[in-house]
Amino acid sequence: MRAVVLLLAALLLAGCATAPLRRVAAPAGWETRRLQLQAVSRFSLDGRIAAAVGQDGFNASLAWAQQGGRSQLGLRAPLGFGSAEVTREGGDLRLRSSKGQDLRGSVATEELARRLGFDPPLDSLRYWVLGVPDPSRPAIETLGEGDAGGQGLAALEQEGWRVEYAEYKAFGTAALDARLPRRLTLTRAGIRLRLVIDHWKVTAP
Repeated sequence: MRAVVLLLAALLLAGCATAPLRRVAAPAGWETRRLQLQAVSRFSLDGRIAAAVGQDGFNASLAWAQQGGRSQLGLRAPLGFGSAEVTREGGDLRLRSSKGQDLRGSVATEELARRLGFDPPLDSLRYWVLGVPDPSRPAIETLGEGDAGGQGLAALEQEGWRVEYAEYKAFGTAALDARLPRRLTLTRAGIRLRLVIDHWKVTAP
């Protein structure tokens, strides 16, 4: 009987021991796909954006054209200044509104942040909309059933933002044999952005 008690005690102690944490490597398929998408330098998309910033918010249509390091975003009916076009290239920002504003540099950056209520992560967002992290910054990835092969992100955390991918869809692009994000949500303290992408066009790198 004593031997049985000692055996049970040993088993209980073994069960309470903390197993060492192991880093699980991402599947090779995802590694390949991530590099493929991060190399995309030319794409365009059309969709909608809904933002909630504290007690405020707005809805707008979004047209995005990416040409290498040049990002051009067209917003319709946002923020009380009508249509607006935002161009980001080489760290420089230009903001043009339908009400006659044409601002550049730090003045444009400050005005856009004031209108939105936050500083948009434009440099990283060009990668996030494709379903991958910005390769220039560390990120935490959570894999999910992203594309037909199950090699896509369910979520990522980068630069203080959390990006969750709710839906992927095949948009019929010949450049990439995989699905691209259709619905994603970006959150950061007091900020929530929801993007719905209706149309994609991607040019292979």
